[in-house]
Amino acid sequence: MVYDVIHNPVVAAGFLAMVTAQLLKPFAHYFISREWDWFLIISSGGMPSSHSALMTAVTFAVGMVSGYDSPTFAVALATAVVVTYDATNVRWQSGLHAQRINQLIRDVFSGQEINEELLKEVIGHTPREVYGGIIWGIIVAVIVIEIWIL
Repeated sequence: MVYDVIHNPVVAAGFLAMVTAQLLKPFAHYFISREWDWFLIISSGGMPSSHSALMTAVTFAVGMVSGYDSPTFAVALATAVVVTYDATNVRWQSGLHAQRINQLIRDVFSGQEINEELLKEVIGHTPREVYGGIIWGIIVAVIVIEIWIL
């Protein structure tokens, strides 16, 4: 079973897309802001979305291996749509809520030492970050599957 997972081109495409997307985040951030932030390698949020890259790579790899008319591709596509929707809407909105709550804490307790830990504000993605992840996932899937098949 472990052998099958390790030698599965769909798994390889998905995890390669996810890992490389995480590694690209500090460089994309520097390109946009001219500031290095190496913490982005291990954090959620940022460009490109590694969640979107993972799911898009898996979806396209499944389509390339099993066929775009297969039930497996349909399940992968549905899952990818849910993940990317969640990244741009649900998680993004919860990040905005965290920003507002943190501002309330700062306003209410201004001048006093606050021991409460602030909520994490960057937990979702902008649509551009998700599109970047989708494009990256497609690129990685095509490369991995083409190399795997050769």
